[in-house]
Amino acid sequence: MRILLLGDYSNVHATLAQGLRALGHDVVVASDGDGWKDYPRNIDLRRYDLGAGGTISFLSRLLRAFPKFRGFDVVQLINPMFLPLRAERMMPFYRYLRHYNRRVFLGAFGMDHYWVKTAMDCRTFRYSDFNIGSQLRQRADNDLWIRDWLHGSKGDINRLMADDCDGIVAGLYEYYVSYRHDHGQKLTFIPFPIDVQGAELRHGYDCESFPIDRPVRIFIGVQRARSSYKGTDVMLCAMERLRAERPQDLIPVVVEDVPFDEYRRLMLGSEVILDQLYAYTPAMNALQAMAQGLIVVGGGEPEHYGLLGCTDLRPILNVEPTEESVYRVLTHLLDHRTDIPRLAHESRVYALRYHDHVKVAQQYLDYWQRVSPRHTC
Repeated sequence: MRILLLGDYSNVHATLAQGLRALGHDVVVASDGDGWKDYPRNIDLRRYDLGAGGTISFLSRLLRAFPKFRGFDVVQLINPMFLPLRAERMMPFYRYLRHYNRRVFLGAFGMDHYWVKTAMDCRTFRYSDFNIGSQLRQRADNDLWIRDWLHGSKGDINRLMADDCDGIVAGLYEYYVSYRHDHGQKLTFIPFPIDVQGAELRHGYDCESFPIDRPVRIFIGVQRARSSYKGTDVMLCAMERLRAERPQDLIPVVVEDVPFDEYRRLMLGSEVILDQLYAYTPAMNALQAMAQGLIVVGGGEPEHYGLLGCTDLRPILNVEPTEESVYRVLTHLLDHRTDIPRLAHESRVYALRYHDHVKVAQQYLDYWQRVSPRHTC
C-alpha cells in the first residue's frame, strides 16, 4: 500500500511509519516535526514565520507540496488541524486530499472538539484535563481550547471531517470514548506505536534485585508552560514533600528545558518517571519510558486496561489527581523497593505486548483494509 501520514504528535506517525515500512509498505510522513521536537519526516511542513510574509511563503510551499499528496491508498491525518494554519484555511486542503486519494482517516490523538466536549460534561470521566468530578478545572489554556474547539472554527472543521472521513482511529482510551457516541460506526481504537525492540534500556534494568537501602531515582520532566495542565506541579510537590521527610530514600531528577540527549540520559539513569496526573492512559512519553524499563507513576485506570483486554499486568502505578495520592503511591514504592525489578520487567513486557510498532502497524493495516472508500467532498 501507498500510505501518507500527514502531521505528527509526539512521534506517533514517524514511529508508525517505521512499523509499516518493516511490513513492506511505501510510507510518506509529511509534518512540521511537532514543532521544536523536530521528529523525523520525509516532507518538511514546518512553518518558520508566523507573520503575514511567512503565511504567504508557507502557503506557496504547501501549493508546491500538495501535488505530491495524490494517489495514496490511505491518508491519515494526525488531527483536524493537520497543518500549521488557521482553521479557516484547512478545508480546501482536506477536500484536495479526499478528491485525489482512495481513503482518508482522521486521528483522535490529542486536543480536539470531541475530547473537549466529552471531558467538559463532568460525567464521562472522573477526572481529565478539563474536570475534577463535577467541577470544571479553571485554567486560561482551557478557556482558549473551549473557545476554539467547542465553539469556534476548529470545532466546526473537526465535525465536518469526522462526518466525512472514511474512518477514525483513537490512540488512547479517553479519545476513543470521546468519539464513540457520535461516530461509533467508523471508530476504532489502536494503541500508540513504540519501537520497543530498539529502545535503550535504563541503567541497571537487568539487576535481579534492588537493595532496600538504595535510594530510588525519580524522574520528572517539567514544561513550565504546561505544568498545571499536565499535573506536573502537583506531582512535583508530592515528590518534594517526600524528599523532605526521607532524603536518604529518594533522589529527585527534575529536568526542565534541556536538550533531548541530556533529557534521555537523565531519564535512563532513573528507576521511576512521574507523568500525566490527569490521564487514564499512558501516552507516548510514558510508553517510551516503559519500553526502556522505567516504572510509570501516572495514568493507568482499569478502563484503560479493559479496552486493551489486559487482565494479567498492572505495571503502571496509578494515581488519582491529588498530591496526597501521588505521595501515598511514592511512599508505598519506597517501602517496597524490592518490587522495582518486577515492575520494571512488567513495564517492558506491557510495552512489547501492546505497543510494539510493527504489531501496531499490522492493526492499522487490518483496519484500513476493512474500510470501503466513501464519497469525496
